Amino acid sequence: MTAQASQRKKQSNLNSSGKWIGGIVFTFFIAMLGFLLAKVPGFNQVGQLACAIIIAVIYRQFFGYPEALRSGITFSSKKLLRLAIILYGLKLNIDTVFHDGLGLLVRDAFVILFAIGVMIWLGKIFKADKNITLLLGVGTGVCGAAAIAAVAPIIKTKDEDTAISVGIIAMMGTVFAIGYSLIQPLLALTSLDYGIWSGISLHELAHVAIAAEPAGEDALAVALLAKLGRVFLLVPLCFILIYIMRRKNKGEQAQNKVDFPWFLLGFILMSLIGSYILGNMIPVSENIMEGISVATTWILTAAMVGLGLNVSLKDLRSKALKPLLAITITSIFLSITAYFII
Repeated sequence: MTAQASQRKKQSNLNSSGKWIGGIVFTFFIAMLGFLLAKVPGFNQVGQLACAIIIAVIYRQFFGYPEALRSGITFSSKKLLRLAIILYGLKLNIDTVFHDGLGLLVRDAFVILFAIGVMIWLGKIFKADKNITLLLGVGTGVCGAAAIAAVAPIIKTKDEDTAISVGIIAMMGTVFAIGYSLIQPLLALTSLDYGIWSGISLHELAHVAIAAEPAGEDALAVALLAKLGRVFLLVPLCFILIYIMRRKNKGEQAQNKVDFPWFLLGFILMSLIGSYILGNMIPVSENIMEGISVATTWILTAAMVGLGLNVSLKDLRSKALKPLLAITITSIFLSITAYFII
């Protein structure tokens, strides 16, 4: 190889690396805009994640997809997404679930099956997009965006479908969390029962916290415990979906095979570390754990920005309306049903 050819190769590698880094930085930049937008009254109830996706979708419509930064954006939407799911495992204290939440696990399992079943049923009635319907069923039943992000690679959904699902679940969860807070004084429930109701029926951890906090610390604690049970059940649910997808694709071409989502093992490992090592064998301050939690949110937001940049408004109109109607009905049914099983 001549010196000139070698120089060109080095320059090409530098350009590629620069575009890769630039794409990652771009997703975090929009994540920062989402963070700032979430500080604005009104948008503060929606949250950083949904705000960042909204900005990413709007950017795509006005400026198109930033092709020059595709490698870095793809890295954020694929690799960083899996990293965020792994780190999310620290939020799950398995020891607490086993010792204090076993009674809630049965109701949590029912909630998951109910949400997924009703969503699929309504999806068939409305002829909604199957993948988005399933993602929304999992997000409603388990833990919102994190569950959607974990399941999406297993059922091989398009990036735009994952982003649409996350946007819908964030909006729906926010609406219901605010609604719960407003009607809480009118309900004939003790603070603990209200906490359980919130924990087994609302979409994300943040939504559970928003709804349960006004009822007091005890209500918030039991609400988060009930929610952690649903997060715990994400792991067996994923393995069930892997089995179903492999059975479904059996005999089809090799490209349709379901790869094992290794990041789930990372999720389990981090859950075990957070439950039995950090704070017990290795003292860790609350500030450090809070810092990891914040970093996880930022990484997940940047990943969702990468997904949001793949969404076109045309697809949003054609794909989102029917699943949105289905999740609205499912969430209402779930709230009513959960009220009677607490």
